[in-house]
Amino acid sequence: MTTPQFIVDIRRKIGHDPLWLSGITAYVQDDAGRILLGRRADTREWALVYGIIEPGEDPARACAREVLEETGVAVEPQWLVRVASSDQLVVYENGDQCRFLDIMFWCRPRAGADAKPRVNDDESVDVGWFSPSDLPEPLSSSTKERLRVARGFARRHAAGNDAAFFG
Repeated sequence: MTTPQFIVDIRRKIGHDPLWLSGITAYVQDDAGRILLGRRADTREWALVYGIIEPGEDPARACAREVLEETGVAVEPQWLVRVASSDQLVVYENGDQCRFLDIMFWCRPRAGADAKPRVNDDESVDVGWFSPSDLPEPLSSSTKERLRVARGFARRHAAGNDAAFFG
């Protein structure tokens, strides 16, 4: 997995001490109602696409960039679904520590673009579209939680309330 250069630069100065990073999660659903998932190279679990926002990068653009980089699918973020932070300290194999602010977007494939997913970088070993009633296993616990949030957002949206969920 490629670590963004700005993190490499910070790590030279602070070592493995905790970083507070902003990230995105992309809930991508096609017109058939299928969800785009990738099987992570690091955990071998299936997950929604997620990634780190570069300094100064617009979160919605970061979301579209991450999905394209990881799956080859061009998307358009449609709605802000949730902004949430976690008190969980993530510790990587090399000892780096992070906490994340996650900005979750509901996305759709860009009209007219190829929506056939492919493994497009070293972060995934497989990618694909899945019916919500037939999701692959193992599914990461964070993805299970985010899918619950997305279903809640879909219910609010169907009721005419497009307000983002904060929490």
